[in-house]
Amino acid sequence: MTEYVVLLPGNESAWESATEEQRSETYARHGEFARLLAERGHTVTGGSELTHSRGARVVRSGGDGVVVTEGPYAETVEQLTGFYVVDTDDLDDLLQVAGVLAGVEGAVEVRGTVDHSGGAA
Repeated sequence: MTEYVVLLPGNESAWESATEEQRSETYARHGEFARLLAERGHTVTGGSELTHSRGARVVRSGGDGVVVTEGPYAETVEQLTGFYVVDTDDLDDLLQVAGVLAGVEGAVEVRGTVDHSGGAA
């Protein structure tokens, strides 16, 4: 199996102002995504919803040591809001199932992980 990460970008302000009904619909879509993955032989091995990017810390190496700043790395409207780690032998099908989330998120990004045991995914 090959490991992929499904990255979920989103507009955090829109999420904060969403109604409970809108949030429930979004979580239901994620439940559908998980159900389809399991039915089609994909294995979710990890993932999480992330806290708001305003709580992020960016760490850089400076001339005098480590420099830590508050806030997200990127100054954009969309931030990384969550991710899934999925093992699969069928990338094409995983991409089709990821379309379930794209309907909620607008777009998702699917990327292979690097296999340091002897090859790249």
